Amino acid sequence: MAKPISLTRYLVEQQRVDGHIPSQLRLLLEVVARACKRISQSVNKGALGGVLGSADSENVQGEVQKKLDIIANEVLIEANEWGGHLAAMASEEMDGIYLVPNRYPQGEYLLLFDPLDGSSNIDVNVSIGTIFSVLKKPDGDRGVEEGDFLQPGNQQVAAGYCIYGPQTTLVLTVGDGVAMFTLDREQGSFVLTQENVRIPEDTKEFAINMSNMRHWDEPVKRYIDECLQGKAGPRGKDFNMRWIASMVADVHRILTRGGVFMYPWDKREPNKPGKLRLMYEANPMGWLVEQAGGAATNGKGRILDIQPQQLHERVSVILGSKNEVERVTQYHSGL
Repeated sequence: MAKPISLTRYLVEQQRVDGHIPSQLRLLLEVVARACKRISQSVNKGALGGVLGSADSENVQGEVQKKLDIIANEVLIEANEWGGHLAAMASEEMDGIYLVPNRYPQGEYLLLFDPLDGSSNIDVNVSIGTIFSVLKKPDGDRGVEEGDFLQPGNQQVAAGYCIYGPQTTLVLTVGDGVAMFTLDREQGSFVLTQENVRIPEDTKEFAINMSNMRHWDEPVKRYIDECLQGKAGPRGKDFNMRWIASMVADVHRILTRGGVFMYPWDKREPNKPGKLRLMYEANPMGWLVEQAGGAATNGKGRILDIQPQQLHERVSVILGSKNEVERVTQYHSGL
């Protein structure tokens, strides 16, 4: 049996052998992984750790925060602020950016994260996760500003998520495909369990919140209606629907066996381009999906090409199996 490959060894080889990442990025990703292990421990304790329930506060988007939202956010900040790899961080749970304190060395990277995606599922013991994205700080000696984070997703140098489910799994890309690592709790380390992850181009599964059907735009209604008609309809095959209400869990399923995930614009808040956050969710997940052979669009164009205008910008998201994403995008174009 081949000797297990640890996350550290994988990253060292990405740095030293393949030349895909510099040493500072490798060290940063190891710190993020250690923070995810700590978050996993808190999630696993659940009621025993007194971490369930609401924190009786709201984040910048006006969403009620769970206790674990705040804990996960603090874990990621505390783990990453002192290592010398970062200049600043941004989180879905914070109003503005977090500058690395002057007492610590300043690095050349920017870290963005959704500390606990799918937190509405915390209390019912459904899979949730942490999403992260790494950008390069613009050149220059000046201090970091919020505008430095407003880079399109195609400028990411690393992205991934950690899903806390029956297993704790870290999924990562540094621009050379997608790899999955499973947390070995006995050894306390992430071990490579799948490399070169590929999403099938065709699928028979879609993930969308059907309760919002009456609010959808016509292209989305058309696509879902065709799926629901099954073999008797224009698609000529039966589809299954899956919806976990945790983007991490839905995307993990798609990376594992294919499918299409949709959180489209709808008519309830017509002035908002979508529900999900471009910087913390759509960009990192979109890059992971593309690196695995899938596609990610907002219905009009590639998500990774969108130039952000705000730190907490929202976006419509359609991602997953390439042929299905292209079909929905064509419908938005009137084809």
